[in-house]
Amino acid sequence: MPNFSRIILRRNKADAVKRFHPWIFSGAIKQVDPDLPDGEIVDVHSETGEYLATGIYSPNNIAVKVLSFKPVADLDRLFQSRFQSAYQVRSQLGLTDSETTNCYRLINAEGDGLPGLIVDWYNGTAVLQAYSIGMYEQRQRIVASLQAVYGEKLQAVYDKSAAVLPRSAIQAIHAAGHHQDSDQDSHQDNHYLVGEPATGNVLEYGNQFQVDWETGQKTGLFLDQREHRRLLGQYAAGKRVLNTFCYSGGFSVYALQAGASLVHSVDSSAKAIDWTKQNVALNYPEATQHEAFTDDIFDFLKTCDADYDLIVLDPPAFAKNISARHQAVMAYKRLNKQALTKLRSGGFLFTFSCSQVVGREHFEGAVMAAAIESGRQIRVLHHLTQPADHPVSIFHPEGIYLKGLVLWVE
Repeated sequence: MPNFSRIILRRNKADAVKRFHPWIFSGAIKQVDPDLPDGEIVDVHSETGEYLATGIYSPNNIAVKVLSFKPVADLDRLFQSRFQSAYQVRSQLGLTDSETTNCYRLINAEGDGLPGLIVDWYNGTAVLQAYSIGMYEQRQRIVASLQAVYGEKLQAVYDKSAAVLPRSAIQAIHAAGHHQDSDQDSHQDNHYLVGEPATGNVLEYGNQFQVDWETGQKTGLFLDQREHRRLLGQYAAGKRVLNTFCYSGGFSVYALQAGASLVHSVDSSAKAIDWTKQNVALNYPEATQHEAFTDDIFDFLKTCDADYDLIVLDPPAFAKNISARHQAVMAYKRLNKQALTKLRSGGFLFTFSCSQVVGREHFEGAVMAAAIESGRQIRVLHHLTQPADHPVSIFHPEGIYLKGLVLWVE
């Protein structure tokens, strides 16, 4: 058995761990080595010496993120079993051998038993993001696990952790060079751990998308909206569609596939608009009913004509922490109110929030307030959340972040 450092919890603080919640907060800790480094693997025990869990330590509010509630004899085996289990779930979802879809999320942090880790699969390339120092130090185990799961199907592994971790922390890891899972290399930026750069063409329900995992947001494509893009296709035939915060144009492509009479894509990023145009052209090179605009969404909604049959609101997270939640809720209300003034009678609104700190109750309350102020009668047709390849542990409801509604507007 590995000789992991030990953390002792305070009396009566073991209950949450016994309920399999994967976070242990600093206030629950009675005894810890003050020199214990960030990212260390630790065993957690009660005051009476009872083993509770093994996890990754961090000197922050969330002090331990749990990897296992059983003693860990072999970290390599633990990681490989987590990856195999995650792959089996995606296989049962029909994603791993689909002829029409070859991109999906393989590892969804706590939802797949690997807190602080995201791995997305793009037709042979795995893109990972480690959100903690401890998980960053496990990159070689992650690569080995991917190789064990995919074999020759794995062409490249791209590490995009530098986009989400402090640069100083990554520099410190490489400078120390004594952690058993560090690369012993000089890479401190996003880079390929395995393989070489490749074209990022993927399929999603038969639609083609060019994915830029190196410079795009997150891992490259917002995979969590896949099922909602497909759902939009059920409503878009013959409709005049406005896709705001369009990013790579996913909803726009599905609207065109469904036979929308007009599609407007809007984003404040010129790069996003170029990307949207590329993806539209990739699928519908002769399409004349699509037009893209580089503009602030709030400004566009103020000045555009009120003649859309379907509007998509998929903004970036308006709040990164609890202190910003109230302002975020007000922003959601303002955004939805503006959109409601631009819909024809009998129109549809697809509205989303990916702000984790804005719960469903707060988000739906903001949309309801917008509906009240708009004076329009509205029916809820769908309550939406993240798809099945973004699973949430039933013991960790904090893993729910994506909320959405499909509304019919009278």
